[in-house]
Amino acid sequence: MPEQLIDPGITIHYLDYHGEKPAGVLLLHGLGATCHSWQLQTPALLDAGYRVIVPDMRGFGNSTYPGGSNNPEIMARDMARLVNGLDLEKVHLVGISLGGTVALELAINNPELVKSLVITNSFARLRPKKISLWIYYLVRLMLVHMIGIETQATYVANRLFDDNLLSRTFKEQVCQSDPQGYRSTMRSLAYFDVTREVGKIKKPTLVITGDQDTVVPLENQAELSELIPGSEHLIIPGAGHAVTVEKPDEFNQILTAFLLRNDGN
Repeated sequence: MPEQLIDPGITIHYLDYHGEKPAGVLLLHGLGATCHSWQLQTPALLDAGYRVIVPDMRGFGNSTYPGGSNNPEIMARDMARLVNGLDLEKVHLVGISLGGTVALELAINNPELVKSLVITNSFARLRPKKISLWIYYLVRLMLVHMIGIETQATYVANRLFDDNLLSRTFKEQVCQSDPQGYRSTMRSLAYFDVTREVGKIKKPTLVITGDQDTVVPLENQAELSELIPGSEHLIIPGAGHAVTVEKPDEFNQILTAFLLRNDGN
């Protein structure tokens, strides 16, 4: 697995698959996940000819974490350095959940590196209207701070997956996270708010929503799409927060069609 030292104490591990096209696709995982969470998308993107770069973000998977704050803005700076270090002129940027917030920060602060933007089950700010969601977030915070990552991973997996294999795979990925990095990242999402900045995004943008998402409210995802000029918003019926593994064929078809339409940007 290749790695890149992007700062003292920060080594980013990533997968790098070379396709026929010069264009690259950077895939950014969700909270607690790793590069391997995109394994159902990689073959479709390679079949479409793309180079596919799939990193573990700092504190997750095999990438390091030096301590201190961990948030989408910091992770976006890491990803900008990774893209520059790989001598990629521009990338199609694809993020899910946490990865979506990182992608938004990268598109806002380093637009010169971005060809297009695909945000899945993510948000410009997370302010749910339902008290049940506030309770869910609070329970997660309490579990990860007071008991540990493994218990919290089980709690989340039980909410996301009916399939035992998917649940077990997710928990294994989450348990690879640096505990301090995970906690810091999770806290940062409560304060994340780029509603004033996303209007600056001028790149072709697609927001994808699973209509059964029980983690990020649909109204937050609709708000994100409304705030980005000219963005598209597509809803995948019957899919939840883990739409990339629940409906991979439908997701991949939507994703590759959008990227191919915007290769010239």
